[in-house]
Amino acid sequence: MRVLGIDPGLTRCGMGVVEGDVGRPLKLIDVNVIRTSSHLPVPERLVSIEQGIEAWLDEHRPDAVAVERVFARADVSTVMGTAQASGIAMVCAARRGLPIALHTPTEVKAAVSGNGRADKAQVGAMVTRILRLDAMPKPADAADALALAITHIWRGGAQARIDAAVAAAGGVCR
Repeated sequence: MRVLGIDPGLTRCGMGVVEGDVGRPLKLIDVNVIRTSSHLPVPERLVSIEQGIEAWLDEHRPDAVAVERVFARADVSTVMGTAQASGIAMVCAARRGLPIALHTPTEVKAAVSGNGRADKAQVGAMVTRILRLDAMPKPADAADALALAITHIWRGGAQARIDAAVAAAGGVCR
């Protein structure tokens, strides 16, 4: 399974592609950050993010897209920008008929580090270890995007197999 993880943000939108399966070593395909200037109007920034995501979808042909679920923070302007970038990511994936999964930050932290309260350094260190990288991906948005992809492979892939087994059994789970 190849998953594009997206850590949405209006200024920095982390993008990471990971390939693998549950119980097998995972492989980093690519990682980067789409950056937009805070001096540009929001609609132009969203177009830049859309173009970047579309280019990644064209280049990497993922089987699924995992996006960080937006959660409420004290700073409404940060939440709005994150939600707008998240919406663009979901539209790009949906337009291609790709499965989209939303994972909370706590779920991602727990999946990669075993601790839902892990800090960014701990998440980055575990992403580095899981993908057997020489150095931690920078900035943190890039590591977070990879953590989202890893989480989806480990949790989403397993859930998809459970759902398929239940469907094959006629919807009956014993």
